[in-house]
Order: sequence, then structure tokens, then C-alpha cells
Amino acid sequence: MNKKIGILAVLISVFSANLCFARGLSDDLNNVISNSNIKKGCVSVSIKSLESNKTVYELNQSVPMPPASIQKLVTTIPAVKTLGNDYKFETKLYKDTEGNYLIVLGADPYLQSKDLKTLTKKMPAEVKSVSIDDTVIDKMEWGEGWQWDDDINPLMPKFSAYNLDRNTIKIFLEPTEKNAPANVIFDKEYPTTFINQVITGDTTSYKVEKKSYETPDIITAEGVINKTVTITLPVNSPKKYFKLRLTDALIDNEKSFDGIYHTKKLNKNYYFVDKVTHDISSAKNDILKNSDNYVSETVFKLAGGKFKKCTGSFQAGKEMFDEYCKNQNLDNSQINIVDASGVSKNNLMISDFMTDFLIINREELEPVMATSGEGTLTDRLLYLKGNLLAKTGTLANVSALTGYIATQNGHKYAFCIMIQDSKSSTKNKKLLEDNLIKTLYIKG
Repeated sequence: MNKKIGILAVLISVFSANLCFARGLSDDLNNVISNSNIKKGCVSVSIKSLESNKTVYELNQSVPMPPASIQKLVTTIPAVKTLGNDYKFETKLYKDTEGNYLIVLGADPYLQSKDLKTLTKKMPAEVKSVSIDDTVIDKMEWGEGWQWDDDINPLMPKFSAYNLDRNTIKIFLEPTEKNAPANVIFDKEYPTTFINQVITGDTTSYKVEKKSYETPDIITAEGVINKTVTITLPVNSPKKYFKLRLTDALIDNEKSFDGIYHTKKLNKNYYFVDKVTHDISSAKNDILKNSDNYVSETVFKLAGGKFKKCTGSFQAGKEMFDEYCKNQNLDNSQINIVDASGVSKNNLMISDFMTDFLIINREELEPVMATSGEGTLTDRLLYLKGNLLAKTGTLANVSALTGYIATQNGHKYAFCIMIQDSKSSTKNKKLLEDNLIKTLYIKG
């Protein structure tokens, strides 16, 4: 009897200790939020133990909020698994018996102009005709709910089957004589109206604008420079840009053709000639460490196309995602995704779903997530390098941080923090995230 009482006492003691630990950590995290200038109702947090899968802290964990770029975690893993780790982005060249050539696009986000030159070398000096098969993904070049006034943001270029050079051009502004206009140099020919109001001075301060509500096809740069600056701009028509670079490649290779590109789907009359490929391995790193929207959206559509055996589209990708969640026993009924990258504010996530996803997909996620000092964590939480793997998310009025942490007490957690607050600055939102992680690291 005494032995049983002793065992019971030990169990009660352990339970009490764990309860005190949980209450203590919760109190500490609540205090961090209370001491910030952000109301609790604007913060959603879920923290779960990687050892037990049990929740150790939660706040508004079932309240839907825009996830921003942390959404890339839940769209990228199903997409990459669907495509396969050995998947290659391919741009293929075919010809028929009459000397007609066909380029089959693969929506390769890593395709460069130099690759087109390599591909067209296989053509004869006189080419009868050149056609393009662009059916690999659909023609929707932006995501639902993307902001029209972000259309010159180089982090949000259009994406399509015609992906090339990241669908961007570079413009170099060079200083001349003081108070004289700066020189403007385009790295590649592309028809656009660029108004240069930048002059040469003693400092560098300039801005680039596209007032779509006034003049949708005109880009204006104004200000002053004292050194060469580079402006990266998305092209407004990836298809037009691709055809211009393809023409350049043919000319450079001294190929003669009629200058007209036809649209045609690959059929049995064509046989394979050559291809340019890029591995998918770079994509996971670019999406999850560097938060690359362009690659994220392309990969998701390609995976949807493979899953549905059809032209890739967001809807096909969404069906792939739903099936993935079903197979993983993940309840995604309380979330809403309308793009792959999290750019749209129409996306809604709950932090409880995110931590469940992190736990289930830990083996796939940990090797490809950024630690402190890398990617979007380059300047954040540097003292946690090696103990933190995380993905950031930022939109106007929205900030998020999610991932894994190993604490100084030897515990490991999956966490998700989402903040939606129009009255606080981005800096203060990220400060709250950092303070919550710091407290979890020390106290957890």
C-alpha cells in the first residue's frame, strides 16, 4: 500500500510540475502580448510540443487571419511532393518532317535568354516556321486579389508558360554632369514608355511610379543620383517579352525565318530534338528561404496540372492541396487559399492548422527552412541561429512568423504567430513576434 501511495505521489508531483510549467509559460507569453501596443484580439498564436504533439499555448488559434508568405509552407510541400524531388522544369524543341519547329514551354521559372540561344542552335540556317505550345499552365498571369498598384513590384512579376528572365527587365540610371539628366540604359530591348526625370546631384534619392489610374503604360522615375543605380521592373507581357528574346536568339544564331510565331499544341507529327532543363531543388530553397512569389505560383500550377493531368491552373493546384490534406488527416475546412504565395489578403489561415501542418510535415520542412541569418531571417533573431527554423510573412497591416524552435531547456516546439492590426507598424508587429520567440526560447 505504501509503495502504491509513493508512486501516486510521484505521478501527482510530475503532473503538478507540468501544469505549473504550462501555466508559467502561458503567463509569460500573455505578459509579452499585454506589454506590446497590440491588442490580444489582433494576435493569433499556436505552440505545440514536437515531443508530445500537445498544445502548450494558444490564443485565438481558430480565428482566421491573412497568413501572408507563411502560406508558402502549406502550398509548396504538397506541390513538390506531387511533382517529385527529381522533377525537372523542361523547355523542349521538336520538329516535323517538313522542317517546321515547335517549342514546348514548361513554364520554367529559371529559364534565361541564353537558354533560348542554346536551344535554337539546333535549328537549320533557314527555318520554315516556328510554333509555340504554351498549354502547360493557364493564361492567368496574376493571383486572385493581388493589388493592382503592385504591378511594378519586382517581387511580384506576372507568371505564365512564357516565363523567362524572371519576367523582368533591368534599367540602369547613370549620373552625368551635375544638374543634368541621368543616362538611361535598358539591359534588353522591350517596348515600354519610361519617362526619366532623374538628374545628377550630390546624393541618391529617387522613386519609380506607374500611375495606372492615369497612364497605365507609362513608368516615371524622378529624383537625384550620384552613382549608378539599377531598377528592376516586371514586364507587362511575358509573352511579348519571350518572343522578343526568342527572335534575338535566332538572329544571334544566324537563323532565318518569317518572324511570325504560331501557337500550336504538340502532336504525333513532331519528334523530339533537344531540351533545356533546370532541377526543382532550387525552387524549394527559393520559395521557403527567400519567399519567392514567382517560383511559388509557378510550381503550384505545374503540380496542379500533373495532379489533374491537364493544363496547370490554381484551381487544379487547390484540388491537389485538398487531396493532400485529406490524405494527411489535416482539417483544412477553416482555411481559405486563393493563391500559392500568400500575396492576396483573400487568403485566410488559422494558426492551429499551421502548427498541425508543421508537425506532420516536419521531415520535409526542416531541411529547407531558413535559420537566423538566412533568407528573410537575415537580420532577425540572430542569437537563435541553429535553434530556430522559420518562415516570415508580411503584408500591409499583417505580419506572421511560423516554424520550429529548440529552447535552451531542451524542448522543441512548432509555433505559428499571426498578427493583423492596422494601428501598429510593421516594426512593432515583428518586435512582438521576436519577443514571443525570445520568451519561448528562454522559458519554454
